Amino acid sequence: KPVWTPLPQPRFDSEAGTRRLAQLFGVGTLDGFGAFGRAECAAGGALIDYIDLTQQGRVPKLAPPRRVATGAVMEIDAATRRNLELAETLTGERRGSLLACIDRTVTGAGARRLAADLAGPLTDMEVIGRRLDLVSLFVRETGAREFLRSLLRETPDMARALSRLSLGRGGPRDLAAIRDGLDATHRIGPPLRALPEARGGLLAELLGRMGGQSELVDLLERALASELPLLTRDGGFIRAGYAPELDEWRGLRDESRRMIANLQARLINETGVSSLKIRHNNVLGYHIEVTSAHSAKLDPAQYIHRQTMANAVRYTTVELSEIESRIGQAADRSLALELAIFERLVDAATQLASEIQHAASALAALDVAASHAELGVERRYCRPVLEDSLDFAVENGRHPVVEAALPAGTPFVGNACVLENGRRLWLLTGPNMAGKSTFLRQNALIAILAQIGSYVPADSARIGIVDRLYSRVGAADDLARGRSTFMVEMVETAAILNQAGPRALVILDEIGRGTATFDGLSIAWAAVEHLHDANRCRALFATHYHELTALAATLPDLACHAMRVKEWQGDVVFLHEVAPGAADRSYGIHVAKLAGLPGSVVRRAEAVLKVLERGDGRGNAATKLADDLPLFNLRPRHEPPPEPEVSAVEAALQGVHPDALSPREALDLVYRLKGLVKEGT
Repeated sequence: KPVWTPLPQPRFDSEAGTRRLAQLFGVGTLDGFGAFGRAECAAGGALIDYIDLTQQGRVPKLAPPRRVATGAVMEIDAATRRNLELAETLTGERRGSLLACIDRTVTGAGARRLAADLAGPLTDMEVIGRRLDLVSLFVRETGAREFLRSLLRETPDMARALSRLSLGRGGPRDLAAIRDGLDATHRIGPPLRALPEARGGLLAELLGRMGGQSELVDLLERALASELPLLTRDGGFIRAGYAPELDEWRGLRDESRRMIANLQARLINETGVSSLKIRHNNVLGYHIEVTSAHSAKLDPAQYIHRQTMANAVRYTTVELSEIESRIGQAADRSLALELAIFERLVDAATQLASEIQHAASALAALDVAASHAELGVERRYCRPVLEDSLDFAVENGRHPVVEAALPAGTPFVGNACVLENGRRLWLLTGPNMAGKSTFLRQNALIAILAQIGSYVPADSARIGIVDRLYSRVGAADDLARGRSTFMVEMVETAAILNQAGPRALVILDEIGRGTATFDGLSIAWAAVEHLHDANRCRALFATHYHELTALAATLPDLACHAMRVKEWQGDVVFLHEVAPGAADRSYGIHVAKLAGLPGSVVRRAEAVLKVLERGDGRGNAATKLADDLPLFNLRPRHEPPPEPEVSAVEAALQGVHPDALSPREALDLVYRLKGLVKEGT
């Protein structure tokens, strides 16, 4: 979850923001980057202030500001993102979201790029088409896709490494990440350039960003050791032979250590104490250690006492101190030289920061395209056709997340959705659990996937560019802002009805259900008319108000569809299919039974429903409930419930043992029961 850091109002001053941005990029005016308004300059300046504050003055390499054209991306409000569970589920988890379902990337940079694409689907058909061309290439060229993905799996995250280095927080492994990442671009290029499609399009553009920087790769290859420590202070990360002066100090340091070993052997021979050791710690440095029993064998004139412990005594000598001084000087000097070389290598890398960022971005884009191709092949997705129209035609569309969550071998029931002139507004009726919400969401997700440049879960898809996507599915309150569930529903619905235009795609589910029946029906009725006459957008409107189907007679662009169900042997089977027409019932009591409501409650609900269905539609049935059903005939809690009345048929069946009946006796029993039923009627 993001942690919000409030900034004081003066940090959002537009003039100060303009000065901060100009200073950061070393220009006198921002006009060369575009025409920015006061709000944009204020926001940009505040961001730079925040980075400066949190990074303690070390600002990473940033690209110059650029203005995203209005309408360049599909506008998706916060409520829609939440309802559609694009990046996280309603419980705040990544697992189960659309992003988790479609992510087949193999690099961290690719995963971040995919998340960014999903957050802002494009509206430019040409750019989307270029992305889809690249995905189609990798779908066809299985070998190229597998080669690319295998190589990318071994490619480090250059963008993150460069960021750490530019902030002064990087280490030797970050330099190695840049070296290996740039080397990967050199290896990726030739096989992909051999493809016929590499002569133009997005692939040629991405390959053009890669390659080059050979001098930096060669420099880092010669300078860095094969085994690198995590931190620079550990030393030992510069390859032997790269810096002669460093090699000399290292040799002196290593020779001094050999002198320590030789000194220990000589002292053991001189003193006759075989357990004598020369050790080192951060407090005493190098010292001679013997057990307390052997301390008397050491000459006090030669061995200078340093420390007495419970079982050992520690000494030093003039010779050992001199060797220690040489070792310390050599180690300090060699580490200082390594750090100086490291800074020069970092400078060499950051001088090419822009080129490295472009190469890293190209690798991420290739990773995303290969990910889409892998997903399309794995899940049998199709390439969508984007066009400059107001149509939305999907054949056998499927919900990507629900389909992926089904057990192996369980097919997803696909459905068509055709929104076009004469039927751009669908009124969808049907029972709960029949799949209305899934159908609504899957079409919104198909539009998003198509406009990020991905294949989509359908047999075919022809989509007129969607500039705004709105979703009002599900119910939740907002207690922190003092809003009830119904208030949240109305606020979100109001936002849709006030903003949606002809190119928008709207999905609405159960508008008006949070209030009284007639109030809710009236709101839903008016909302449908407004979507049809004022917004004139493509919309899917799911409802339990069957009365709304009457609008098809007066609204020419409204088409009624329903979720198919089948009643069989007293049970209801949900077919999860969408068909033209309207549902005749909601089957809510059946769903309540499936949910586990007590049998007495289910039977009581069925009885109440029969009384209500006999009403005249003006509420009279409800007022007669007390007469027809003894709703208020309450018994004292201590009084046991009355024994149920036994019918003649039930009495006749008591004591009958079916397994003991002969065929003739069973037939006689059937005739007898039939006669009792006839007498009862």
